Amino acid sequence: MNETEFVLKIDGITKNFPGVKALDDVSFWVRPGTVHALLGENGAGKSTLMKCLFGIYQKDSGSILLHGEEVDFKSPHDALVSGISMVHQELEQVRERSVMDNVWLGRYPKKGIAVDERKMYDDTKRIFDALEIETDPKTKLSRLTVSQRQMVDIAKAVSYNCKIVVMDEPTSSLVEKEVLHLFKMIRQLKEKGVAIIYITHKLNEVYEIADDVTVLRDGKWINTLRVQDSTMDQIVEMMVGRELTNLFPPKTNKPGDVILKVEGLSEDSSHSIKDISFELRAGEILGIAGLLGAGRTELLETIFGTRKRTSGSIVYKGKEIHNRGSYDAVKNGFALCTEERRFNGIFPRLSLAFNAVIINIKKCRGQFGLLNNSKIKKDTQWVIKSLNVKTPKQTVPMNSLSGGNQQKVVIGKWLLMDPEIILMDDPTRGIDVGAKYEIYQMIIDLAKEGKAIIMVSSEMAELLGISDRLLVLSNGKVAAIYDKNEDPGMVTQENIFKSAAKYL
Repeated sequence: MNETEFVLKIDGITKNFPGVKALDDVSFWVRPGTVHALLGENGAGKSTLMKCLFGIYQKDSGSILLHGEEVDFKSPHDALVSGISMVHQELEQVRERSVMDNVWLGRYPKKGIAVDERKMYDDTKRIFDALEIETDPKTKLSRLTVSQRQMVDIAKAVSYNCKIVVMDEPTSSLVEKEVLHLFKMIRQLKEKGVAIIYITHKLNEVYEIADDVTVLRDGKWINTLRVQDSTMDQIVEMMVGRELTNLFPPKTNKPGDVILKVEGLSEDSSHSIKDISFELRAGEILGIAGLLGAGRTELLETIFGTRKRTSGSIVYKGKEIHNRGSYDAVKNGFALCTEERRFNGIFPRLSLAFNAVIINIKKCRGQFGLLNNSKIKKDTQWVIKSLNVKTPKQTVPMNSLSGGNQQKVVIGKWLLMDPEIILMDDPTRGIDVGAKYEIYQMIIDLAKEGKAIIMVSSEMAELLGISDRLLVLSNGKVAAIYDKNEDPGMVTQENIFKSAAKYL
């Protein structure tokens, strides 16, 4: 292939952090008007490579050629001015400002010395209309769901009219309908000659939208292939360095007696859940399915007590309980792995060790109530070993870990307190195929020990793969409950989607 066919050439990039070589002589070439998928396990170096391109990190060696000319961006602003924009995996947004403020932050249109609010609204509306995004530009960002805010970030990247757009896990918070919408947007950009660098852990998306695929492993380039010339098994083996014959572990847990009864549960602030009733058994994995706005996250947060319920009861082991907040919930044996780890799951600038033991901190006290460092180290090491967290040491800040490894620490910190009921909101969001298998195995093992698990997921295959029963929400109401053991023939994607649309 002639080198002039490439809009971007990354050659021999190396990047070191204290105690770890994140990138080791990585090369990556992108053709204009194509989608180039960048794959690899968590910690493989995907996001680090793109941050070196975007000027967030400074490379230690290697070269970057844009349109045949060498560039060395010192900041994201330099990259944007040169025609490269990036949709980050972790949303960096000003939640208390409007949608249009977030789109034009740092480059407001002016009328004299004042911000031209009318032009800002019209420009945002024009972009949203072109991308078929229905959100009102004047809406405060904090009122949107995670998936809606993800779409706003994508629209912001498109607003720069760049020739290269990096998308880092853009569908991690999107449901099926929104993913199809995103793919339509990507095809529109391709038709305009825009190159998309697409980081994902969802291999089915690669075959749906990508033209080329590059695989990284342990900071090294493994291979670059045309998607049409590759197979999914081949890509998985390149990613994990071994064959992975099954996406889901065998189910070994056996649900027991009812441990939790939820009856007539409704939520106070936004009335997003209405009259929810279901039972949960010890050793059971109950999957929660539903479309955008169905009330999946709101249900978990209401059970946990971070949202106030208007009516209904929660009976745990035969006794009615009142989780009025996270303190009550933890005391009653509940755990909640939140959907947005960066916003409400971790302390990003504090150490891995701090994040791992923070919920269980009382048990790390020694004589006179002082913290026992050896106990902290022991518990942190348990999290690292049990969940296979990739880190050079316990003291690294959480934001230096890959997204998937951050998620493992989030899950691990809850497991340290040995909860009886574990609420998981998209627990494998942003996690690679190999690590997902480890998380699935951990969930099944917990259920096998008698733990009761409620798991929300945006991935239908995931829900079908490890759940014992599926509760489908539609517009805040229970639309159906499917039992894989009693009637497996009814548990199909088609039936679940029909139920999810029941009350729309």
